[in-house]
Amino acid sequence: MMYPEPRFLDAGEAALVIEFGREVDPAANDTVLALDAALTAGQIAGLVELVPTYRSLMVHYDPLVLDRANLVAQVRQALAIPAGSMAAPQTWALPCCYNLPYGEDLDEAAGVLGLTRDRAIALHIAGRYRVYMYGFAPGYAYLGGLAPELAISRRPTPRPPHPAGAVMIGGGLCGVATFPMPTGWYVMGRTPVRLYAPAREEAFLIQPGDILRFDPVDIATFDALEARAAAGETIAQKVAA
Repeated sequence: MMYPEPRFLDAGEAALVIEFGREVDPAANDTVLALDAALTAGQIAGLVELVPTYRSLMVHYDPLVLDRANLVAQVRQALAIPAGSMAAPQTWALPCCYNLPYGEDLDEAAGVLGLTRDRAIALHIAGRYRVYMYGFAPGYAYLGGLAPELAISRRPTPRPPHPAGAVMIGGGLCGVATFPMPTGWYVMGRTPVRLYAPAREEAFLIQPGDILRFDPVDIATFDALEARAAAGETIAQKVAA
């Protein structure tokens, strides 16, 4: 794998940001994730935590154990080796109910976008959403791949709290809520899938680089799946890419 020349940016005295390019795209994100995997596999003394984002990797380190120059050298060495330690991305199918009361903002969003309700749903279902990064709240994944026709600005003021499992769009992105909270995003539907469950063996169900799709279900099916998820069953399914 060929990596673009990175920028090394200090974040205080104990963190280094390795930045790749200026654009958010899958290639830059692949580079970030491959470097994350390589440094993790290297078990470098003094490396404390890695935080991957859209196009950068923040490396928290102990400067009393690992100095900056040595860290940069380790990063460059990792970048020179073909990526092989990163797990292959998975594609996940998440059931989503777009009917009321679950798709509570769908009609409003469609109206703002000049779409019919059915067209907005069809566009959302057709999307294949890349998990770029986690942030903001535990298990909150930022999803790229939203259809341009669904690129809606966030609300000027937050709406009342949405429920956990709300499937939302805003700012050209898609997201799945893990906790109830106010939001400026528009709730298109709801999924029974728990992307984050701290009691589960794998608390974070999906990984950065994975792909999500949303499969429509009716209210009765959603309610049945919700009951199964509440009992601890993993509802999301791995599917062929």
